[in-house]
Amino acid sequence: MAKNAIALLGLLAFASVVRTASGAGGHDYALALKKSFLYFEAQRSGVLPPNQRVTWRENSGLFDGKANGVDLVGGYYDAGDNVKFGLPMAFTVTMMSWGILEYGKQMAAAGELRNAMDAVKWGTDYFIKAHPEPDVLYGEVGDGDTDHSCWQRPEDMSTSRQAFRIDPQNPGSDLAGETAAAMAAASLVFRHTYPGYANLLLEHSKQLFTFADKYRGKYDSSITVARNYYGSFSGYGDELLWAAAWLYEATEEGCYLEYLARNGDALGGTGWSINQFGWDVKYPGVQVLAAKFLLQGRAGAHATALQRYRQNAEFFVCSCVGKGAVNVPRTPGGMMYHQRWNNLQFVTSASFLLTVYADYATALPGSAGGGAVRCPAGAARPFEILAFVRSQVNYILGDNPRGTSYMVGYGGSFPRQVHHRGASIVSFRMNPSFVSCQEGYSSWYPRQAGNPNVLEGAIVGGPDEYDDFADERNNYEQTEAATYNSAPLVGVLARLAGACGTGLEEYQLPPAANQTSPPPHRRPHHAAPSPIEIEQNVTRTWAMRRATYYRYSVTVTNRSGKTVRELHLGVSELRGRLWGLDKARYGHVPPKWLPALRAGKSFRFVYVQSGTPANVWVTGYKLV
Repeated sequence: MAKNAIALLGLLAFASVVRTASGAGGHDYALALKKSFLYFEAQRSGVLPPNQRVTWRENSGLFDGKANGVDLVGGYYDAGDNVKFGLPMAFTVTMMSWGILEYGKQMAAAGELRNAMDAVKWGTDYFIKAHPEPDVLYGEVGDGDTDHSCWQRPEDMSTSRQAFRIDPQNPGSDLAGETAAAMAAASLVFRHTYPGYANLLLEHSKQLFTFADKYRGKYDSSITVARNYYGSFSGYGDELLWAAAWLYEATEEGCYLEYLARNGDALGGTGWSINQFGWDVKYPGVQVLAAKFLLQGRAGAHATALQRYRQNAEFFVCSCVGKGAVNVPRTPGGMMYHQRWNNLQFVTSASFLLTVYADYATALPGSAGGGAVRCPAGAARPFEILAFVRSQVNYILGDNPRGTSYMVGYGGSFPRQVHHRGASIVSFRMNPSFVSCQEGYSSWYPRQAGNPNVLEGAIVGGPDEYDDFADERNNYEQTEAATYNSAPLVGVLARLAGACGTGLEEYQLPPAANQTSPPPHRRPHHAAPSPIEIEQNVTRTWAMRRATYYRYSVTVTNRSGKTVRELHLGVSELRGRLWGLDKARYGHVPPKWLPALRAGKSFRFVYVQSGTPANVWVTGYKLV
């Protein structure tokens, strides 16, 4: 009886977290969901369908691929430009598909499931065209350099529409792997309503995965024009594991689960502990999927390997909700903050992973402790995780110090000068007169007025670390929107919209969950010891200007029996200078002369600062 009462109280608290308040401060998540799919319609390239609802857009890119002898008409423009970049487009489709698979019933209840499936199919129809042969994939149409020198509506494009591809001589495992993941996930979306199409997607997915794994290489080494716009900083290991995980989800074929388990060390799935998830780095997504397989009892003989994935998934959860040894910083208004340029992409993607993980831990067999995640700063219960998710979504929708909605068209105050070519120039339907590159820059780009077309549903880059935001068209770091900002959010909005109307009081986050920085001396929590050992020692002390300074020597040792490659270290609480490490996108890395750390070997770096030592931890590595 007591156990049942506790379970009931947990469910009541869980339900109260995701309630839409009916009074002041409440949000219409179903409306936000509807607007999100309008944004994807605004990003369409190709021949627009008869049921197109965004009427300020017209057909565009009708000759894409012709110069290369292939039909590449269709797909999505990634952001405010007119280039079709394959890597972020595929990630967009994967995340929309995942959202449907988890929360399709809620989308149907909101009347948006058909629009969601149409949005996925617009992308997968293009991927089928872009994959004309088993070992050929077109990964870009147009190029950023010529496109960024031009401010034109997509209907007027006069820039290069050259298409770029990967093949055995010019590999791109990350691009092929992500596209395989997208098509596998989408095959599940259409399995019951369009089985023939689902089987076709699955066939393409399997071919692309084989291609990606057999001919390994980074796609931006083959499609070099993508490097300055969507460079593959995390490499291709995460995409290979991501594709394998989605193929296992779609097929239940054991070879894909074995691939995931067997290659966790070599490709980084079990070595990377990172609190950022997006179009480039997929490790947290892989880890959450692996944890799902484990919780569902689908791990079989690979439970030990999948448990290591799960540990890293929970590192991500703990870090995001503020209960980890190393936490994602937050702005004064409470938004997760990673970087100034398009920070909201990481807020939406993290919100989705947190949502599904909380639901997995609550509902699936194999969860313990009521589904709570064990974190260094205390347990993170599912309803606490979802409360935090809702706080992030509400921040985006207007509950922030500026009172601004960062979803265009939602609420009374939202960005009016979105950095977007099509939205900022008069609609082609209203005035089909040709707008040249220079006319766009001279007449439309510098206008102080709001855009003539409202890019409804778009999630812009968002505010800075102080919650400040400048609604200016030339402020592309903050006012440009992207498809991969919105794609993870649709699932979260559906989840929140589907939990409305419980009539219960809103759950309040405890103060401990609002920590914004890690305490000194703490190291990330892992259930199993890391093969990388870190030791810090003071080697010199001196006084200067009424302060005591310390020279810290940090020794990093490989205690595994294998060679460590692609080692990444996190360093926080650093207040002085550092020598012996290079800065990288995902932390710090050893100098270039040390590409690998052999078994039993060590290297050192030093830093100088006053007071307590910096916090140093392992962000990621691969064992080979």
